[in-house]
Amino acid sequence: MARTIVVSGGGTGIGKAVAARFASDGDRVVVIGRRSDVLHRAAEEVGGTALPADLGDPAQVERVRDELAERFGTVDVLVNNAGGNVEIGDGAADGPKDTARRWTGNFHANVLTSVLPTEALRDLFSPSARIVFVSSIAAYRGSGGGSYGSMKAALHPYAYDLAADLGPRGITVNVVAPGLIDDTEFFGGGLDGERHAALVAQTSTGRAGTPDDVAETVHWLASPGARHVTAQIVQVNGGAENGR
Repeated sequence: MARTIVVSGGGTGIGKAVAARFASDGDRVVVIGRRSDVLHRAAEEVGGTALPADLGDPAQVERVRDELAERFGTVDVLVNNAGGNVEIGDGAADGPKDTARRWTGNFHANVLTSVLPTEALRDLFSPSARIVFVSSIAAYRGSGGGSYGSMKAALHPYAYDLAADLGPRGITVNVVAPGLIDDTEFFGGGLDGERHAALVAQTSTGRAGTPDDVAETVHWLASPGARHVTAQIVQVNGGAENGR
């Protein structure tokens, strides 16, 4: 039976790969993101439905919740993938105001965009629903500027609490923490060759990850085979978290 899958940040990169993986099963896939043109193009490519919204905005989250309820009734899988790092390309912080901008910006982009839709959809989750958060290797070893890694790390205890709260309903809650993933928009203009090579050298597999690597992990966590897996953080980084 087809399930209703909701993927935030589903217009590009990891989110689009996740949406495509579920769509290949014949599931009903809804992709959510801020850029309407990018989102509609992705939805057309994967065979899903586009629902443009800024999930850090409570009013827009309420609208999303109402549209999902009206069109689909229940949600079987929620993949909280929306996020980004406002520090990239900014250089060093220049005083308290700039620091506040960076920290609140990453809080909005990486915490609120996951927490607000999850809380809004609580009553729409079907029995045995699956919730997956996309975190980052930066939650374990920092991000260089402080705020991005800290905001991703904030999702981990939230997932633990949510797993305990929703577990009696048969709902599982897990986190996937990717390392370096090629073919995404995360680094904006991209990493220079030296930095990319250095990050690859930290892996045990000798390569960067791909969006499909993450998508397959998310897909498994939402499968019947992972029904007794909850409150876990699965790192998809080729062993890079251990460093070298």
